[in-house]
Amino acid sequence: MTKPARGTGRKFRLVKGDAARIATPTIGEVLAEFLSDQRNRLAAKTYAQYEDVIQLFQRCLNGYAYQALGKSDAKLFDRLYDAEGDAHREFCQVFGPEHILPNLGQFLDWFMIRKVVAGRDLLRAAGTVTKKLAMWLAEKGYVEAREAEDAKEQGATAARDLPKAEELASLLRDVAEGQEGGDEDGEIEDHFTITRVEGGKIWLEPLLEGAELGPINVPEDISRRCKVGWSISGVVGRVGRQWRLAEAWNVYPGEA
Repeated sequence: MTKPARGTGRKFRLVKGDAARIATPTIGEVLAEFLSDQRNRLAAKTYAQYEDVIQLFQRCLNGYAYQALGKSDAKLFDRLYDAEGDAHREFCQVFGPEHILPNLGQFLDWFMIRKVVAGRDLLRAAGTVTKKLAMWLAEKGYVEAREAEDAKEQGATAARDLPKAEELASLLRDVAEGQEGGDEDGEIEDHFTITRVEGGKIWLEPLLEGAELGPINVPEDISRRCKVGWSISGVVGRVGRQWRLAEAWNVYPGEA
């Protein structure tokens, strides 16, 4: 995963002091230390999952975490990222562990769902591993205990909800694909927040359009899996007076 091009076409010139501003240790070094500490205590199969999750997390950081940088750090990163040869650096080779926990949300709530083709085991492991990482960072003194506690809870929630969200997404895709033909009127492609749930019915509110749509009929066992506050990416259309789910892509857990 590489940082998307800015489209300027220009090369940044390294300035005096850039090398001194590279963190000690870097994110990459801290994550390597974390994996080293886990190797001796975990079974080989479990450790392989830890490696997979940390590799994906680094790809997320290297590809997207720069977007939250302040002006000064962003300029430093641009120069080091766009430098040629041995001077080139990725995000995890520039910044320190204080950037790890603030980026867990993007990793768990978006990257693992949108950018990774992951089964339920890997989705569950993403939450479990990041929970352990947060605790380890606090034990090592890399982050404050309170920050780690919040991230620990975030990881535990992800370990519980990400597999459920993936299963729900698969079921909703089957519902959308298995419906009888009909010409949808006024299709809306968006991210839809689940606002209400009743037996066999859900109501959705588009992120961009704003007005609640529904009821949308789904099998009752599927409606029981839907949580108010979760969101669905896809397409909703209307056949006659009835709204229905025309396409379902991903489900994103949220505050239930």
